[in-house]
Amino acid sequence: MMRQYFEIKNSYQDYILFYRLGDFYEMFFDDAVTASRELELTLTGRNCGLEERAPLCGVPYHAADVYLSRLVEKGYKVAICEQVEDPALAKGLVKREVVRILTPGTVIDPAFLDERENNYVLALNERNAWSVAYADITTGELKTTLFDPEKGVDRVLEEILKVKPSEIIVSKGFDGLHNNIMSTLTAEGYTMTTVPDAYFDPNQAAPLIRRVYSVLSLEGLGLVPDSAQLGAVGGLLAYIEETQKVDLRHFEQILVYQTGQFMMLDKFAWRNLEIVETLRDKRKRGSLLWVLDHTATSMGGRRLRQWLERPLLDTEAIEQRLETVDLFVNDLILRSEVRELLKSVYDLERLSSKLVFGTVNARDLLALKSSLAILPDLKAILSDADATLLNQLRGEIDPLEDVYDLIDRSIADEPPISVKEGGLIRSDYNADLAELRDIVQNGKQWILDLETRERQRTGIKSLKVGFNKVFGYYLDITRTNSHLAPEDYQRKQTLANSERYITPELKSLEEKVLGAEERITGLEYELFSEIRTLVLAEVSRLKRTADAVASIDVLTGLAELAYVQNYCRPLTGEPGALTIEGGRHPVIEKMFPKVPFIPNDASLDQDEQQFHIITGPNMAGKSTYLRQVALITLLYQIGSFVPAHRASLFPVDRIFTRVGASDDLSQGQSTFMVEMIELSHILRHATSQSLILLDEIGRGTSTYDGLSIAWAVVEHLSRRSGIRAKTMFATHYHELTELEGKFSGVKNFCIAVREQGEDIVFLRKIVRGGANQSFGIQVARLAGLPEAVVTRARQILKKLEENDINNNIQQLNDLDPVMPSEPTPVMQQLSFLTSGQAENLVSEMATLDVLKMTPLEAMGALDRLINEARRINGSSGKGR
Repeated sequence: MMRQYFEIKNSYQDYILFYRLGDFYEMFFDDAVTASRELELTLTGRNCGLEERAPLCGVPYHAADVYLSRLVEKGYKVAICEQVEDPALAKGLVKREVVRILTPGTVIDPAFLDERENNYVLALNERNAWSVAYADITTGELKTTLFDPEKGVDRVLEEILKVKPSEIIVSKGFDGLHNNIMSTLTAEGYTMTTVPDAYFDPNQAAPLIRRVYSVLSLEGLGLVPDSAQLGAVGGLLAYIEETQKVDLRHFEQILVYQTGQFMMLDKFAWRNLEIVETLRDKRKRGSLLWVLDHTATSMGGRRLRQWLERPLLDTEAIEQRLETVDLFVNDLILRSEVRELLKSVYDLERLSSKLVFGTVNARDLLALKSSLAILPDLKAILSDADATLLNQLRGEIDPLEDVYDLIDRSIADEPPISVKEGGLIRSDYNADLAELRDIVQNGKQWILDLETRERQRTGIKSLKVGFNKVFGYYLDITRTNSHLAPEDYQRKQTLANSERYITPELKSLEEKVLGAEERITGLEYELFSEIRTLVLAEVSRLKRTADAVASIDVLTGLAELAYVQNYCRPLTGEPGALTIEGGRHPVIEKMFPKVPFIPNDASLDQDEQQFHIITGPNMAGKSTYLRQVALITLLYQIGSFVPAHRASLFPVDRIFTRVGASDDLSQGQSTFMVEMIELSHILRHATSQSLILLDEIGRGTSTYDGLSIAWAVVEHLSRRSGIRAKTMFATHYHELTELEGKFSGVKNFCIAVREQGEDIVFLRKIVRGGANQSFGIQVARLAGLPEAVVTRARQILKKLEENDINNNIQQLNDLDPVMPSEPTPVMQQLSFLTSGQAENLVSEMATLDVLKMTPLEAMGALDRLINEARRINGSSGKGR
């Protein structure tokens, strides 16, 4: 047996081998050591013909999915080796083969997957140009793009970030040629898999692609011959075929796209705008996707994320989506009926994949049947709705009545999960099955009748017929009555209190009943396999229907959002122009529904309103305002209504953000270096059709250095000979407000505040003009700095403002060298805060790092602290 194990393991050296032995999957040697550590299993040993016992651990086969899931989640690849012949029929050692390979990117079991996210495996290739091809084998999607050689590797990395593959495959020679790319991807946490170089060879890829897609010409698929793209697609298909051991008919088409067809979002914008997950804790809650996701089906949830990854540039396509959303917004009854129907639709995309991979069971077919039952009603209620895109989607819905009828006639109402235990098929579906079941049903009655007759014949009232798997059916007689047993009774077993017998008649009945039960189980599996094959033949129709239903789900979900949150339909305006009236941040207004959100206007173009300089105190809302303009633009380009009173927009090719910063210590980069790298990326890649959002450029260096860089950036982006991209620049450098009038298109805006003595109130309103002071000391006081520090800061600020900055050092020397030592009333109040129940509040405030928090997180923390402070203040008998 160990010889067989080594032969199989030799072909799967990079995988943990789950080797089937009876009712267990066993792992040996290094696999056992790794599995025992990662799965917390007991490590034992087994004699294997070597001097030392082989390390061994195992898991029960019926519970293997739990353990497999944990290994895959940790990034391991697993080869599952099964017994492929019946041990009872095997001559010698049972034949075993690897029947399935599990890797992070090729998982097909729904138990391992997030139902609302695609699980992509991506092939990365370089051959005079870069290309990626990626697929979700659970839905049958395969997409590929070929990058412009002049754009550099940054575009490739940006695309990979958006795809978010669970696994990336490259050729064995790739690492040596592109070690820096491998290091970057590994540092980002991607699972990297190397495959033979031949996988990516165009000469090997071309015939594989032609075979899978049944075409003679690759050009007909949109692929470029002898290119990196051809190698990427071929390498991806070869890897999937090798790991899944199945026909690749599931991949019916290749979506070939150009990144220039969609708005580009680099990794900084993708993360800073928190589009699908929050920056701080990587959760969906608090992201834009969290706000938007009103889908009723899991495939709709995946489609929504795909739309966010690929915002449109084509205004006609945008308007078609908006038209359909508008229709559903204004027809409450239609929208409600459609959404109610969609709630009963299962994941048709992943059911299609289970058909292809042969893992579908009878319960899956019933789920398919119940989903198909919804489709005629869905088409009917949409028949009177008239919108260009909706008409197209409705036409693509195929109710598959023939498939519904087949499943309805054949599959039992409550089948078991296993397809090899019987109970799957209706009796009236097959005459042979009905006859065998009649034999079983009547045979059991015959046995009961025999029991009655034997009691009468022998006079033994306690006689009964029993059954076990070892002896089959038997007649059980107590020891006290055993002397009454007739001569034709054959003793089979003696127990402490009874004797067990058989008779020729009983054995004859047993053969009929048990033989029929065994034949039923085999026949049912044969019939189920035939039914599964018949349904599989219609998988193309099913996938087209699933695709249409997913899009309808997204559109109705966006309509529900627009209706509930009072969004407006944006107009497609003049090229290069952006006008928003009463705009709101979609995430913040949902996160804090009881706090009225202060709406703000925005107007940008490529002429007189090209560059906005926004000043105002920290925490006043500048970053929120910048993000809300970006998110409203993004929503428009996925075809959604937007959180505003009115909006007129035009597609932008890219959104750039330099919002927030943090040290990248793993790369040896300070906050300022990270900021400059991001800024350099923006200045090199922005075009006149881009939207640029800059927040506090130059914070991480000296005042003069930072101001100089910020000033130069304004000049670079706003001069007539420059790119003149629409730009919003939030800054604490008030000196930059002097640039209005010096450069065409530069306009000053600020966050309005109201001063109340030494305190300020943030009004959260954007108004024309520049702020004349930063209110930094007031913000520091609001943040809870000791009053002594705040008082001292005011003294220093007053001197700095009264004198030329060149004399500041001398003036500082003239100030009192120490802070006030006598306790002021405010300091006495602070002494209260350092004692009793308020101590925890002070401790929590001390742990907050505002610079590392998003505006949303900061507002949440501030709101929580204020409520706690009010509670403490009230409980101490103080007024508020």
